[in-house]
Amino acid sequence: MALHRLDERIALLQGMPIFGALRAETLAFLLARACTHHFDPGVYLFRQGDTADTMYVLERGAVSVLKCWDSIEMTLVTLGPGDCFGEMALLNLSTRSASVRAEIACEALEISLAALYELFEHDAEQFALIQMNIGREVARRLIVTDELLFRAMLRESGQDTLALQPTVVDHHARQHGDDEIERRTDA
Repeated sequence: MALHRLDERIALLQGMPIFGALRAETLAFLLARACTHHFDPGVYLFRQGDTADTMYVLERGAVSVLKCWDSIEMTLVTLGPGDCFGEMALLNLSTRSASVRAEIACEALEISLAALYELFEHDAEQFALIQMNIGREVARRLIVTDELLFRAMLRESGQDTLALQPTVVDHHARQHGDDEIERRTDA
């Protein structure tokens, strides 16, 4: 991997909550063990129910996260460069809870559970930090999902009187300066 490319990748990861506060040398350690994959439009990176032991960082392109139930597939969110997905696999050692499909040509870094175990052996403190960061990200997503579910239940019950009042979701969007909520609700 060329030095400028390594520096670009480290900068990309440093801007992501999951890799927040990790040292550059730790990120270089993980990147040395990461694989780069290219996906054509329409290709599934993984499917709901697949065995899960890796996460992905999208370097370019766009992917959709899809959930299937009773033969109906729905888009939960569309992700772009700098977003990560599949990180729950590094915590719960379960099957994939959703599918991810390339919407346009994509390039993604794959970071395996094995690479994290190597990091644990190399630097347990940095390993603990990344695990804590993944936990925070999953908790943050759960808060957003809970709020979206609550709003949907209010609409369904006809009691949507809170629609104009600020909520946890609105507070999160202001606090983090992102448009994730809009991307989730537009999907």
